[in-house]
Amino acid sequence: MAGQAQMRLYVNIDHVATVREARRTDEPDPVEAAMACERAGADGITAHLREDRRHINDEDVRRLAAGVTTVLNLELATAEDVLSVVTGLAPHQATLVPERREEITTEGGLSLGAPGTLAEPRLVEAIDRMKAAGIRVSLFIDPDHVTIDRAADLSVPAVELHTGEYANTYRDSDVALERLREAARHARVSGLAVHAGHGLTYRNVTPVAAIPEIEELNIGHSIVSHSIMVGMEAAVREMRALIDAAR
Repeated sequence: MAGQAQMRLYVNIDHVATVREARRTDEPDPVEAAMACERAGADGITAHLREDRRHINDEDVRRLAAGVTTVLNLELATAEDVLSVVTGLAPHQATLVPERREEITTEGGLSLGAPGTLAEPRLVEAIDRMKAAGIRVSLFIDPDHVTIDRAADLSVPAVELHTGEYANTYRDSDVALERLREAARHARVSGLAVHAGHGLTYRNVTPVAAIPEIEELNIGHSIVSHSIMVGMEAAVREMRALIDAAR
């Protein structure tokens, strides 16, 4: 709606590295892709340093930390070696995500435990270590009130709502969209900054971008895919225009 604050667009450049790793060569370069995204109006760059290093690697994140001029958001699980790299680089933001080696992509939000139970110690330690390094911590979670309350109890500044259910069902039902709307309202009332991402495309982004409590979207695969046809800068500009129009 007109008059809402501009939503931040962070472009996830993981799958630029996926193409590179298909031949295990030095192109395309995800850092060059990140620079193109920034030129086209991206507000930040997201990259997931997975434990198995299947796409983004340690050298990539070091170069991104040195080269990104907007904001760098690193995604990670709680693996010790990855956590050490991220805390050493101290990006502006890091988003903790669940990770399983057999998955193709992240399949759901973090499990933060049942009400009244203690959070998983490795998760708490990771949050504390990143905070000590001056990193803004976000948790990638499913859009439900109990999980949001658990995130608020962990005293993180932000959550990223998993939009996968919406992306898989939006053609048939508005149920998942309404769930996102309610979750975003609840998170904001709980004092959390609200981000969202996973499975968002040029076809389905507009209703999510229109949710006023959401201030940041992380979008990768759709933009990288479209960039093969039109170039990275044009792909980012098209997504940027859709998001801005929704606000």
